[in-house]
Amino acid sequence: MLQQIYPQVPHSYQYELNKDMQIAAAHYIPTASAGKCRQVHGHTYFINVTVAGNELDESGFLVNFQVLKKLLHDKFDHTVLNDHKEVFSDEDSNHFPTTEVVARKMWEAIEHHLQTLPNSPTCLQIFVRETPTSYCIYRPKRDCSKNE
Repeated sequence: MLQQIYPQVPHSYQYELNKDMQIAAAHYIPTASAGKCRQVHGHTYFINVTVAGNELDESGFLVNFQVLKKLLHDKFDHTVLNDHKEVFSDEDSNHFPTTEVVARKMWEAIEHHLQTLPNSPTCLQIFVRETPTSYCIYRPKRDCSKNE
């Protein structure tokens, strides 16, 4: 994989971890306004996950890289994203597997796992490159009044 620099998220955490991965997957967008994307087609998605926190776990990890890979790569690689009905929907545009929704759903899966960890890391962003010229970044809304 070509090493890349991703947009930074300003934060005050002590640790920041980034995990890159590639996911080969197909999808379609089930709406007339999607044009050619209504047809099943595939991409090699380049994913970057940014996790941050102040505490390491008992093994010295913020979060184990293998866990991040399992949550995303092992689940979605070489699949049709639309077939993951627990994640994506053909009935609700907020759940069509567009690049934006894929990024959000990946963030949700990572953040859900991180919330179970005693050292309390958080996922700052998910970067999803769908093609060499098109990508999306998902960052959750943050309450700026809170001190991280």
